[in-house]
Amino acid sequence: MSLYLGIDVGSSSVKTAIFDADKGVCIGRATMPSTEQPIDAPHPGWAEQDPEMWWTNFLDGYSSLVKTNGIDTKRIAGIGISYQMHGLVLLDDTLRPLRKSIIWCDSRAVETGRRAFEAIGKHACLSALLNSPGNFTAAKLGWVKDHEARLFEQVKYFMLPGDYFATRLTGQPSTTLPGLSEGIFVDFRRRAVSDLLLSYFGFDPSLVAPLVPSIGDQGTISPAIATLLNLRDDVKILYRAGDQPNNAFSLNVIAPGDVAATAGTSGVIYAVTDEMAYDPESRINTFMHVTDTAEDRRNGILICVNGTGILYSWLRRLLSASGDLISYERLNALAADAPPGADDLLLYPYGNGAERILGNQRPNASIENIDFNRHAPSHVTRAALEGIVYALNVGFEILRQLGVQPATIRAGNANLFLSETFRSIFANVTGTPVELFDTDGSEGAARGAALGGGFYSSPEEAFQSLTRITRIDPDPESVEAYGARFASWSQQMSSR
Repeated sequence: MSLYLGIDVGSSSVKTAIFDADKGVCIGRATMPSTEQPIDAPHPGWAEQDPEMWWTNFLDGYSSLVKTNGIDTKRIAGIGISYQMHGLVLLDDTLRPLRKSIIWCDSRAVETGRRAFEAIGKHACLSALLNSPGNFTAAKLGWVKDHEARLFEQVKYFMLPGDYFATRLTGQPSTTLPGLSEGIFVDFRRRAVSDLLLSYFGFDPSLVAPLVPSIGDQGTISPAIATLLNLRDDVKILYRAGDQPNNAFSLNVIAPGDVAATAGTSGVIYAVTDEMAYDPESRINTFMHVTDTAEDRRNGILICVNGTGILYSWLRRLLSASGDLISYERLNALAADAPPGADDLLLYPYGNGAERILGNQRPNASIENIDFNRHAPSHVTRAALEGIVYALNVGFEILRQLGVQPATIRAGNANLFLSETFRSIFANVTGTPVELFDTDGSEGAARGAALGGGFYSSPEEAFQSLTRITRIDPDPESVEAYGARFASWSQQMSSR
C-alpha cells in the first residue's frame, strides 16, 4: 500500500495526483475545472471564492483521476494537502462555511492591517511576527469582525483553505503553526500563537483550531469520506502546506540558501533560511517553512507578484477571437517572435489586488511606450513576460540585501515556466541559473504525505527520484542588456 493522494487547492483550479512511493513516481494527475475557477469581485479590490466550489472540483478531479488511471483506491495510504495561502474560511459550529472565502488577492483588509501595524508597533510586529499584519489572514478576520459583526458572532473557527479541506475530510477541525504564520498569527520567538495579535484584534483564542504537525498525523478521514472516496477507513491526512512552501518542498528546497520559484496565478520567489530574517518595510515576507521544527528552524522568505499567470490569462482572452480562445502555447510562440526588450514596450503587471512588494499599493497594470506602427500582439506578450520578471526582480534584489545569494533557482515545469522565453528572461534578469524539475504542487503534497506517514525516513530519501529536466544558464551579454532594461523599467515605475 504505497500510493499517496495529493490535493492542491489553488485559486485557478484544484489539482490531484497519485504518487507511487515504492517507485518514486507520479502515476496520475487531474485538474478541475478545465477552465479556470471564477473569482468573485463584488466590489473593486475584493476577491472571493466559494469553498464548496473547491470541494466539488476536488471530487470531480479525484473521480477522473481514479477512472482514467485505473487506480486501486484501497492502496491509498495517506493524503497530503497544498492550498492557496492567506485565504480566510469561516466555519460555524457545524463546521460549514458561513460565507465565501476571502482569498489571497483580496485587498479589502489593507487599511485594517495598517492600523494594526501602527497600534501594535513596528518593532513589536517585526521582532515577533516578522511581518506587518498587512493584508494577510489576521487582518481579513479583523475586517469581518468590524464590518460583518453578526456573521462574526457565529464563527466557531477561522481557517486557511487547506485547514478547511482537512476538516472536511476528517470531520475534526485543525490547523498548523506554519499555516498560522502565513496569516500573521504566530510569535516566532515563542513558536506559538501571538497573544499580542489576538488581544489587539479582540479574537478569542478558541477561534484557533487545534494544532497538528505540518508533516505527520493530522487525523483520520471520517467514515463518510472513506465511503465517498472508496478509501480504507484508516487513511490519514499526513501533510499540509501553503502552496508556496509546498512548491518549494516539491522541488526539494529545504536547506538554508535553497531557492524556488513558481509562476502560476501569482509569481513567487521563495528562499529558505534558518534566520529570523525580515524586511523592515514588509515588502517581502517571512513565514515558517513546512519543514520547520523546534530543533531545526526553517523559515521561508517570500517574494510575491500577484499579476503573473492571471495576466497571461487576461492576454489570452484579449487576443482571442470571440468565443475561440487561443492556446497558451500560441501565446508562448508570440512572445518568442518579439525581440528582447519588446521594441521598448513596457508592461507593469500590477492588476490583481494590493501588491505587498509595493507596500500594499494598488497601482493597477499599464502598458507604456505603445507605437501603433511598430508594436504587435507579439510585443505585448513579450513585454508581459518581461514585466512579470522585472517585478519579481524588485523583490529578488531585496532578498539579496537580506544575505540570500542563491547558486540556482529551482522551478517546476509548469505554468509560465513552460515557456522557453520566460525561462530565459528569468535567468538573465536575475542573473541566476534556473533548474526545471518534473513535479508540481499536487505531486509534492502526495510525496509529503509519504514522508509524513513514515514511508520515507527523511526528505533526502523522499526526493531521491526527483528528476531534473533542464538547466538554463544566464548569458553574460543578455544579463547586461536586461540590466539596462530593468533599470529603465524601474525608473519609469517609480515615476508613475
